[in-house]
Amino acid sequence: MIERYQTEAMTAIWNEEAKFERWTQVEVAATEAFHSRGEVPDQEMADIREKAHHQSAERVKEHEKVTNHDVVAFVRAVSEMVGEPACRHLHRGLTSSDVVDTANGMALRDSLTVIIEATKALRSVVAQRAVEHKRTPCAGRTHGIHAEPTSFGVRLAGWHTELTRNIERLETALENVSYGKLSGAVGTFSQTDPAFEAFVVERVGLKAEPVATQVVPRDRHAEALSALSLLGGGLERFSTEIRSLQRTDLREAEEGFRKGQTGSSAMPHKRNPITCERVSGMARLLRGYMLAAHEDIALWHDRDISHSSVERVIFPDAFHCAHYMLLKFTHVMENLRVYPENMMDNINRTGGLLFSQNVLGCLLGAGMERQEAYSVVQRAAMNVWEGEFGTFREALESEEVVQQKLNAGQLDEAFELNAYLRHVDTLFERAGIETVA
Repeated sequence: MIERYQTEAMTAIWNEEAKFERWTQVEVAATEAFHSRGEVPDQEMADIREKAHHQSAERVKEHEKVTNHDVVAFVRAVSEMVGEPACRHLHRGLTSSDVVDTANGMALRDSLTVIIEATKALRSVVAQRAVEHKRTPCAGRTHGIHAEPTSFGVRLAGWHTELTRNIERLETALENVSYGKLSGAVGTFSQTDPAFEAFVVERVGLKAEPVATQVVPRDRHAEALSALSLLGGGLERFSTEIRSLQRTDLREAEEGFRKGQTGSSAMPHKRNPITCERVSGMARLLRGYMLAAHEDIALWHDRDISHSSVERVIFPDAFHCAHYMLLKFTHVMENLRVYPENMMDNINRTGGLLFSQNVLGCLLGAGMERQEAYSVVQRAAMNVWEGEFGTFREALESEEVVQQKLNAGQLDEAFELNAYLRHVDTLFERAGIETVA
């Protein structure tokens, strides 16, 4: 990931030094397994515990110039640090994927843990803003056109429930990706045994892959990146809504704009939804990483290496990307400017057309046949759209059948805004958001 979109937490997990440190943990845990069986002398095990280190990523790269194999280069670098005779126990009975896949399981586990916590933090902020605007009326829109009134808080409550689903998916992915394997070249334990594997994976906080080939099956990794992609899709949905609401002709909500910030190099007046646009764009990256992870599932026979080059890119990049998006969108929500007065102005902009279904319901309740009632209400609405009446109420009152079926009080009730908010408490309860009565 380019530096611009890296996060500190993901850099700590995915940098080269951290990768080789995980490889070292696996190698040391493997020698501990042999030591527990009396196959590594105490002093040599003590030397491995004390000295096992890859020295530096640069030293590994120097060896790789000769070996053209990063795991062999790594083992040589660690062996230099451990020295004779203890280094003879390093990488005993292992194949490269035993080390790499087990270490990847550790990195994916740690990364998903960070992502889950960040998603929970965003969900908490969304819940706070939802409660703040629980009864802030705004126009609901379908196809970009006014539909019926809703509340801005209800809209955010829906985001909260989606974030909850994302957390559940991420937690499932965390469970399913936290696996390692040390079963050898084609997964048959030709040089070790299942008890050896169980010892090692437990030491590094993983579970043993039930039946591996030379690698951990890649559907586990694809599930993790699918969960990230779905999370990104949700963040994109939320960001797209804010981008739309920030349009000058709506201006119902907008990203915070700090002192000294610049919106355009040419137009000094500009305040653009740049962070939400960035989140929308980065969601596309996550979908691409997901696709690449799915294409890694099918390998030749017991493994090939076509997945390796892909994973060196998509694993760190996907987690940097997702974490960056979460942090940025959390900041957006914390600083989101909401304009209830503009929301009300927009509700009134169409002269009450948003209440058409309520009027239809009142006419049906008064005994009219549905198609007839619908035709009457639609005719009145179209007259407003065409400018023949200034308000929907005026257009309705010009209809003789409406005058016959509904009195003024009943029409007042049909245009009552609070009727659309009467189930807000239930919706918040269903969303799992605690509110103050």
